[in-house]
Amino acid sequence: MSVNVSQAHAILKKVFGYDAFWPLQGEIISHILEKKDAMVVMPTGGGKSLCYQIPAMIFHGLTIVVSPLISLMKDQVDQLRECGVPALFLNSTLSSVEYNDHISKLKANSVKLLYLAPEALLAPRTLALLSSIKVDCIAIDEAHCISEWGHDFRPEYRKLAEVRTAFPDAVCAALTATATPRVREDIKKSLNINDLNEYIGSFNRPNLLLEVTPKTEPIDQLLAFLKLYRNESGIIYCGARQQTENLHAILHRKGYSVRPYHAGLSERERTENQELFSRDDIQIIVATIAFGMGINKSNVRFVVHYDLPRSIDNYYQEIGRAGRDGLPAHCLLLFGYGDIQKLKYFIGQKTDQEQRVANILLNTLVGFAETDLCRRVPLLTYFGETFDLERCGMCDNCQTEQKDLVDMTVPAQMFLSCVKRTGEAFGAGHVIDVLRGSSSQKVLKFRHDQLSTYGIGTAYSAKQWRHMSRQWIQKRLLMYEYTHGTLKLTPKAWEVLRGEETVMGKLEEAKKEKGGVLRQRERELGDYDSVLFEALRKKRKEIAGLANIPPFAVFHDRTLKEMAFYCPRTRESLSALYGIGAAKLEKYGETFLEIIREHCQKPLKKPL
Repeated sequence: MSVNVSQAHAILKKVFGYDAFWPLQGEIISHILEKKDAMVVMPTGGGKSLCYQIPAMIFHGLTIVVSPLISLMKDQVDQLRECGVPALFLNSTLSSVEYNDHISKLKANSVKLLYLAPEALLAPRTLALLSSIKVDCIAIDEAHCISEWGHDFRPEYRKLAEVRTAFPDAVCAALTATATPRVREDIKKSLNINDLNEYIGSFNRPNLLLEVTPKTEPIDQLLAFLKLYRNESGIIYCGARQQTENLHAILHRKGYSVRPYHAGLSERERTENQELFSRDDIQIIVATIAFGMGINKSNVRFVVHYDLPRSIDNYYQEIGRAGRDGLPAHCLLLFGYGDIQKLKYFIGQKTDQEQRVANILLNTLVGFAETDLCRRVPLLTYFGETFDLERCGMCDNCQTEQKDLVDMTVPAQMFLSCVKRTGEAFGAGHVIDVLRGSSSQKVLKFRHDQLSTYGIGTAYSAKQWRHMSRQWIQKRLLMYEYTHGTLKLTPKAWEVLRGEETVMGKLEEAKKEKGGVLRQRERELGDYDSVLFEALRKKRKEIAGLANIPPFAVFHDRTLKEMAFYCPRTRESLSALYGIGAAKLEKYGETFLEIIREHCQKPLKKPL
């Protein structure tokens, strides 16, 4: 083992409090320390930041980190400082005194990591300042912003390739959590990074429970879901500002600790709301996609997509806000065909080329939502990864047991026959009206009250029919024509109509609860003392408030749960826990040990 790699392991434990590297981290760090450029794709929560933060502490010179959002760089710098790492940022939030102080520290070579937005790095005065400083590494975070095929393309990111010439001795690391094969090729070409220097981690986030459910009564569905996660942090994504405001108002009236976040708010309001969320002063953020990369909060226990995202890239990045501490988190997508029509309308305002790309991305997302396979199969396939397991155990499809399904062949035959007899020219709503014997103007206009299928489906409610029809679309018995919103039969449908194929499904909409697999994963730390955990969390909140930092910058939830499980009484045993490095042990050790000792007047639950 080289001296540099030995140093990296020592820093991992002493500074960050971790015993071992996660997959690929060790290889990437060694690669960067050899001054070889790197393209790194790892999932959110997979430890990308350590891949450049640890080399930065070993290099003699400065590491520049290009970060897209001010709030994101502030979170990262706060966490690094808590670990005793000399890091700072330069941006518009600094006063002139603070800015000059940061410049002085840079000139004195007392800084290891400098965080900048791409616009700031490209500014002539910044380049002039850095020209006199030894720069050993340029880390480009959220590197998918470089690619025109990325879901969040930013032209200023594209110009970063030019900056490399100003720092010929600096190694370049491009890092992202969301990049399809095509996006990765674009990034490598732009930054002149060859294939041998590419590191692709798994896109699978096994701690995330993925659930897609038909969007029927969205407010009621959301309120029922939130009851499962009282006093937990979560994000609810909406498609538009007005929806965000409306939903925020409803939840506020219901007594939830909640704030909105969208581009229509002032920068001050957005910053304040995000800070309150980061510090656990509020429980829930209701947001548009404007609230994306700028959150580094580790203890987000749920993410709800109230409206349909635009693509799998957006969906994956947004659920990536959940469970960054490695503990279980729940990701719920309310899937409604009305949302598809809204997105189709906005896509129609784009150029022909943009429409083609947007429609491909939307159709891929709809395929993911409609699948009855393990959800990780289409999700990971999209990012070029093969999922070898037949069942992941952490998605709604895998947690649906065969015994929970009923024979739906007869109602399926009724519905499919009605679709055919109405000419395959109408949507589900009209077909259901015919089946239930409606006297609506539309039914009478087309004389569909004279069809043999008219009124044969009164045994089921309109809600039940809608729920069943969505299942038949997922099972590829029906094809939904997005342009006109009509249903057409597939070849598989004729097998059902001829009685050659049995249709199994759920007759009523499932009432989702935390699945058995999720409960099993929540027991991984054992039966931790919840009273002690709350006492530790209260102290963490108090410390964070005094230091003006988010609570997770003090300790992750996982660290507090390990304290409440193992009940360490000494500094040595406390230092063995997850995420406790030397600086945090020195700063907070005795404070938390005092709480543990006072609470636990009994032997350790388990030896460390």
